[in-house]
Amino acid sequence: MFRNSSGDVIYVGKAKSLRKRMASYFQPSRRRTADIKLRSLINSIVYFEYFTVNNEAESYVLESKLVKQYTPRYNTELRDDKRFLLICIDPSEKFPHIELTRIKKADGRIYFGPFPNSQAVRQTMNYLAKKFWLRTCKTAECGSENRKHCVEKVIHSCSEPCIGKISEQEYRQKINAVIDILRGDSKEIENELQQKMQQAAEKKQFENAAKWRDILENIREVCRNAKIRSFDNAKLSTQAVDGVDELQQAIGLKERPEHIECFDISNIGGRLAVGSMVCFRNGKASSKDYRRFRIRSKETADDFAMMSEVIQRRYKRLKEEGREFPNLIIVDGGRGQLNVAIQALAGEDLPPLPVIGLAKQQEEIYLPHKDEALRLSRHNNGLKLLQAIRDEAHRFAVDYHRSLRKKRISESILTEINGVGPKTKAALLKQFGSVSKLRKASPSDIADNVQGISVKTAEKIIEYLNSHA
Repeated sequence: MFRNSSGDVIYVGKAKSLRKRMASYFQPSRRRTADIKLRSLINSIVYFEYFTVNNEAESYVLESKLVKQYTPRYNTELRDDKRFLLICIDPSEKFPHIELTRIKKADGRIYFGPFPNSQAVRQTMNYLAKKFWLRTCKTAECGSENRKHCVEKVIHSCSEPCIGKISEQEYRQKINAVIDILRGDSKEIENELQQKMQQAAEKKQFENAAKWRDILENIREVCRNAKIRSFDNAKLSTQAVDGVDELQQAIGLKERPEHIECFDISNIGGRLAVGSMVCFRNGKASSKDYRRFRIRSKETADDFAMMSEVIQRRYKRLKEEGREFPNLIIVDGGRGQLNVAIQALAGEDLPPLPVIGLAKQQEEIYLPHKDEALRLSRHNNGLKLLQAIRDEAHRFAVDYHRSLRKKRISESILTEINGVGPKTKAALLKQFGSVSKLRKASPSDIADNVQGISVKTAEKIIEYLNSHA
């Protein structure tokens, strides 16, 4: 589930590999080439939540439930009130029959499903009813009156309990056999169908073979997934408030962490190093409070020094401006990053601020003055909130680092032009701000505003930039 800066669910999706599916949204090329709707979705995503299910059928059921619950603006399907089919059997009937329904009630009946593939479930129900000669009339009590209008007796696919052709006990054995199959005990009937398919194929009766194949596939899909969770009572707590409360309890905070700030560092071997700070208020992202930092210290691959610098700059400024401090500070990393953050805060003579470290590999939470890391259940809403905040800080840092890399790459094109040295390059960028703006300038604008560049040289610069766009 993707959420925006207000915490609203804006899209629900499913995939066998969420890692691949999620990565596809955040590829730089996707932002440029996707249609307007997809670009709008990508730009609105602030954080996400995910749920693991047992199989593909369950994913359809959960997706439908969440879309109906939140009506996300970027989900155009599944918003109506239509529900997936369930198979229902009422054991209180004298001669129970199979029926389909879309509503599950606490009425003592036996329910199987829901099933996303309505065609498979309908065909399976019809096949089982005919194989076991079950009645298909809709009345609770069948009798001679119903038989007058019955079609099944004509095509001989009903055991006709209405006129006593089968005893109640014999009929119960048949319905119980169907119930066992729907509960997943379908190996025997699958082997039977497999044999029929092979025999038809050996006789070159390919249409019959295809019919048995289709029935077999439907049986497998329906009966092996008969215990699909309906999620009616599943505790899919996605409320940010729950995460805040559970986080406070899990790490033993005196104050409720309504204002959380999280830091991350992004660099490649110390080059173009940047820091990010994201802010969450009452469990929801507050993007207007986000901050990003260019690392000022010497470019070395010392993440500890970079984290110390960013922490000091952030809270020294808050102190000078007399602004409120957060209830909780999170640093992306383990014991080392946590110790650096604590030392940085102490060096600025700040009031005691709760600070923790969150290590990615095992999702371990490091607390001050505690030797062992804390591990929370992956279902804990407090941990989910920490993960969402940490991932958002990482995204924000990486985006900033990527934009600086693109800028540096685009600026390097100037050094490829004959007659443009480091000083001229610096003067051009100082005057026009970027290569893209320089491309739009006229030769006279360049010559008039940058000392040492003639109109002829300016023309050569514009020509080269446009030919290498």
